[in-house]
Amino acid sequence: MADMPYIAAIDAGIHQEMARDPSVLYFGQNMATTENHEFVAKYGSDRVRVTPISETAEIGIAIGAAMAGLRPVVELYMAEFMLVAMDQVVNEANRFRYMSGGQVKVPMVLKAGYGFTCGWAGQHTGTITSMFAGVPGLKVVAPATAADAKGLMATAIRDDNPVVYLHHYLLTLEHGEVPDGEYLVPFGQAAVRRTGADVTLIATGWMVGRALAAAEQLAGLGIDAEVIDPRTITPLDLDTILKSVAKTGRVVLADQATRHGSVSAIIAADIAEHGFGYLKAPIVQVTAADSTIPYSAPLEALIIPDEARIVAAVRKLLG
Repeated sequence: MADMPYIAAIDAGIHQEMARDPSVLYFGQNMATTENHEFVAKYGSDRVRVTPISETAEIGIAIGAAMAGLRPVVELYMAEFMLVAMDQVVNEANRFRYMSGGQVKVPMVLKAGYGFTCGWAGQHTGTITSMFAGVPGLKVVAPATAADAKGLMATAIRDDNPVVYLHHYLLTLEHGEVPDGEYLVPFGQAAVRRTGADVTLIATGWMVGRALAAAEQLAGLGIDAEVIDPRTITPLDLDTILKSVAKTGRVVLADQATRHGSVSAIIAADIAEHGFGYLKAPIVQVTAADSTIPYSAPLEALIIPDEARIVAAVRKLLG
C-alpha cells in the first residue's frame, strides 16, 4: 500500500494499463506538448499524443482507434467539454457494439473532471453525471477514494465498452491508501464505507466524504448511519443498496447535482420501486439548489449540500 493523492492514483491506474498493454493510448488537448511529459517519456509519442482543440475531433479519433483494436484514454479535463461532442458520446460510440451484433467493440475511456466549485462559476462546476447514466451501451464510474481512482481506471481501460470516467476536482489532492501492483475495482460493486442500523446514507463522489462526516456527527447524537458509495453509476449495485435499506428502513441520498438532474433521483426511484416495503419513512434527497453555480464562495456554499444539511435531513427523518 502507498499513500498518494487522488490525482496521482488516477495516473497510477493509467500507468498500470499502459505498461501492461501496448494497445492502450493516452491523448488530449494539453497532453504530450513536450518530450519531457511524464507519459511521453515513458511510452513514447506514438502512444501519448496532443490533439486539436476540438472535443469532436479527439473523441472521434478515440472512437476510430477503439474500433480498430486500440484502447484509447481521452483526457477531457472538464465533463462539460463533452457536451460539444455529445452525439459521438451518446449516439455513436455506445451504439456500435449493439448495432454490429457484438462484432465491433469500442473500448474507450472518456476521463473528465466535474464539480470544481472553487470560483470556477457557471460553466465548469456542474455535476452532470445523470446525463450519461441512462444511455444504453455507456458505462459511468465516479470514484470517491484514491484506491478506487486507480482501480476503476484500470477496469475502465480493460472494458470493451465506452466508459465515462468522472473524477471530482475537489478530491484531487485528497490522500488515501492505494494498493501497490496490479489493482482493479470491479464495476457494479458498491462499497459500504460505514456500517449502521438506523439510516442509510447514499452518496457519490465528493459527497461520500460529506456523508461520512455527517455520520460522525450523527453518531454523537446516538444515530447509527450506514454510508454507501455506489462507485459505479452504470452499472449500479442496487442489491447492496436494497440490503442496507432493508436493514435501516430509512434513506437519505446526498448528491451535488440539482434535484431533477441528479443520480440520487435515479437511485431513489429504484428504491421506491424495488424496496418500498422496507421503508419506514419517505426517501429524502439532499441535493444542490436548482441554480447555476455562482462565482462567490459564500453563494457556492449556499448552493452546494454539505454535512450539516445531511445531518439536518436525517434528524428530521427520524423525528
